[in-house]
Amino acid sequence: WLVWRRRFGTIWRRNPEPRVPAETVNQVKDLMAAPRSITVPKKRTGTSYLPEETLERAEAGTKFEKIKLAKDTTAAFTDLYEYAAKIRAGEMTWQDVEDADINTRLKWTGMLHRAKKNPGTFMIRLRVINGIVSSEQMRFYAKTVEPYGPEVGVVDITTRQNIQLRGLTLEDGPAMLDGLHALNQTCIMTGFDNIRNMVGNPLAGIDENEMVDTRPFTNMLNDLVTLDEETGERGNPVYCNLPRKFNICVSGNRDDYAHTHINDIGFQPCAHATTGEMGFNVVFGGYMSIKRVAESVSLDLWIPATLEAARAVAVATLRIFRDEGDRKDRQKARLMWVIEKYGVVAFRKKLLEEPALAGVRVEAEQRQDSATYTRRELVGVHTQPDGRMRVGINVPTGRLSVAEARSIADLADKYSAGEIRLTVEQNAMLPNVEAAELAALLAEPALNGASRLRVEPGNIVGYTVSCTGSQFCGLAMVETKQNAERIAERLDELISVPKPLRIHWTGCPNSCGQVQCADIGLMGGPAKKFNPETGKNMAVPGVSIFVGGRIGEDAYLSLDPYKKGVPLEDEDLLPELVAIAKEHFGATDK
Repeated sequence: WLVWRRRFGTIWRRNPEPRVPAETVNQVKDLMAAPRSITVPKKRTGTSYLPEETLERAEAGTKFEKIKLAKDTTAAFTDLYEYAAKIRAGEMTWQDVEDADINTRLKWTGMLHRAKKNPGTFMIRLRVINGIVSSEQMRFYAKTVEPYGPEVGVVDITTRQNIQLRGLTLEDGPAMLDGLHALNQTCIMTGFDNIRNMVGNPLAGIDENEMVDTRPFTNMLNDLVTLDEETGERGNPVYCNLPRKFNICVSGNRDDYAHTHINDIGFQPCAHATTGEMGFNVVFGGYMSIKRVAESVSLDLWIPATLEAARAVAVATLRIFRDEGDRKDRQKARLMWVIEKYGVVAFRKKLLEEPALAGVRVEAEQRQDSATYTRRELVGVHTQPDGRMRVGINVPTGRLSVAEARSIADLADKYSAGEIRLTVEQNAMLPNVEAAELAALLAEPALNGASRLRVEPGNIVGYTVSCTGSQFCGLAMVETKQNAERIAERLDELISVPKPLRIHWTGCPNSCGQVQCADIGLMGGPAKKFNPETGKNMAVPGVSIFVGGRIGEDAYLSLDPYKKGVPLEDEDLLPELVAIAKEHFGATDK
């Protein structure tokens, strides 16, 4: 009837006589009877963008592929509000929620259920674009987790310049999400088979060695993922059904603070050798997982440093990965496996044939300046090009209590116009501090005395990184954050090192703590220790030790353990670390 009315106007009246000729009415009836004459638009979901061949592979794929096909993850946003309302009304509990929803689909909203360690509570993974947050946002994080108590409600800075909030319940999810959106932030599409937080240069705009300001690029890439271009709604369905997670980062200088070598797409700034035009060498396929760690590879590809070119590369790569990535084995569902299926040369050719790259200037990879470059550090006090100061604050293992989060927010309001920047080393930074106010900032109680937060933490404590650990993560084999903080302090009492000693901890082979990048990496796992009472070896928590990873433009991944099965107890682990620090990193006894 609606189609009829649009085509011919309103013909129905209380007067039975039609206002159009009878033959016309009969023609319309015939039109309505023809099934192919009416086109019903297909609903825009993540699944609706998959080719038939991809859908067939998904139908035969893992249980997660079947979960995504059974109900599209885009429905999770509405489901969250409905579940929360029913729980608050006493009509259901979180235990009544379908397992596929609470443990899988709700991850699309950024809410990750802690089923093994803290059932009924969630970790919220945010989107902190380029690692920049405001004091108002930081206070909101503290306010959000405070009701759940100090043992559960904590704020974590992650190795993607991001924030994770812990302890939330399902019924509190909508208020959290609405509060974030009111502060121009979101957490949607962060927890399942999505594109994760966009990492950029923490010194963007205040960097004396800046080659590219990464902020416009990370914002553009974030909008690509989280905004539906046709409707303006939250979440872009084009990227709502990937085979697995996907990481993108944009580096702004030769320091490579974004760690392009372990991202699926890494934009490395480099001037054109002939024209001097700034652009990006783009590398692909880097990732870490429980089965494999792979460093990104070059496709011999350079693009101009424009938003249009960077967006085109991302769209083209994501299309290939979405449609051709493995749907049957999640351990092989990463971009590197697609690249290797084609081979580097063939994959480059395929990428450049993508419609998204039509008209984009692509040249061979440009060579970086051959002059030796020393990577700069981010903690401590440093002068900006405008004469103001940037002050890097060590947050031990990235974990903030409610009080510490509020302290950083207060310091930002007082000294850095409310701006806070996060680093992939899980630390915070106050930019644009007036030189005349520096002494007052350094004397603040929040950075002295009993406070864990330090501006000059030393070369060991200040460079310790840790994953979540077994306190909250069901995959971790050992507790990492508490052990990492304690071991760093003990080690600092025993030895001196001439430069920063980067020690990374991860609770399992997924390597969220990125141990292969570290000077010394500690990966949780089984160990044995002699028990004098029984005269036998007993199973104890332990670590495998990795040595020699590097970050920066000469990055290197240490893939093979230096030593396995070292017990986690101080009496066993500390002597090993002291010996390694002396042999490989110039440490001396205190």
